[in-house]
Amino acid sequence: MSNNKLEINKNKYNINLKFYFFLKHLVKVKLTDTQTKNILEKISLYNKVNFDEKLKNITDFLEDNLKDGSDKKNKILLIFSEINNNKDFNLFLFSLKLYSIKDLLLQEAKTKNLFDISKLDKLNPLSLEYDKITTYSPYSTRVNGALLSLLFFNKLENNESIFLSKTSDLFIRELSKQALSLKKYGVEPNQIFMLMFNESINQSIISDSGSNYEDRIKSTLIKTGLKSENIHKMHDKNNTSTEFDFFFELSGKTYGIGAKRTLRERYKQFIKTTQMSKLDVMIEITLGTDVRKNIAEAIVKHGVFLFVADEVYDEKVFLKKIKGVYPSRDFNLKTLRNLNKL
Repeated sequence: MSNNKLEINKNKYNINLKFYFFLKHLVKVKLTDTQTKNILEKISLYNKVNFDEKLKNITDFLEDNLKDGSDKKNKILLIFSEINNNKDFNLFLFSLKLYSIKDLLLQEAKTKNLFDISKLDKLNPLSLEYDKITTYSPYSTRVNGALLSLLFFNKLENNESIFLSKTSDLFIRELSKQALSLKKYGVEPNQIFMLMFNESINQSIISDSGSNYEDRIKSTLIKTGLKSENIHKMHDKNNTSTEFDFFFELSGKTYGIGAKRTLRERYKQFIKTTQMSKLDVMIEITLGTDVRKNIAEAIVKHGVFLFVADEVYDEKVFLKKIKGVYPSRDFNLKTLRNLNKL
């Protein structure tokens, strides 16, 4: 039996490690656009001279133009201390150009997420569509960034046009030549760039699993006309193990609301509370994706009104036949007042 081990060529590993080192430390340096442009100009100016002269003149330029003892100066000089030959220099130059367009790709990666978020004000906060957008929001930029990076380097290696302006197109075509040249040495541009790019994405977005479901319900209550200061969270006096996510008074009657994106077994605890609670109206709000006929019937049987996402209510025919179950679009002041009369 042949022994097929996963093994990475040492030279390929080393050059990709250095490539990542350059990219990672360029991000740490945080060069301004002007500083990046000036370094590129100096490299171009001395590109035809021998390696030692080229390295000396560029490091001298950095020494003279960056503040002594500054963190930025120390970090950029650390990068240049790892440039040992022309191959390293070409790798650094490629890294610097990728760094210079990183923010363009990052902004493009964030655009789809921003577009999705912009649609929220037209959606019911208690709908499945709203929930999906907010839940997937922190992952959207990362996934879009990864796919954009793959697309970018595929086009780069195929010397295809990416940007609209002629100047940008010429820049990318030159970058394409460098990418193909470095791949001969085992450089994997997309994989290594994505390591750095993903870290930049993580730093640029707020890691949030979507807007809090309770916040969305509270905002809906406020939109119905209730005042924020009159909406509270409280434990049931007769069953302190159960907490009402929202408690308020309306037209002299008391209301308690339990809010969970999914029901699972939590509805049983809420039903237990209804048997001891002296509230006038008790409501369970959920997306309803896991609601079954027997669960819905058990909830309303114990005097609890159930609100589910519009999409679930419209899809599951049995919900329409159960008195006391409502779509979230009916979660308004008129319905809340009428519940006390039922």
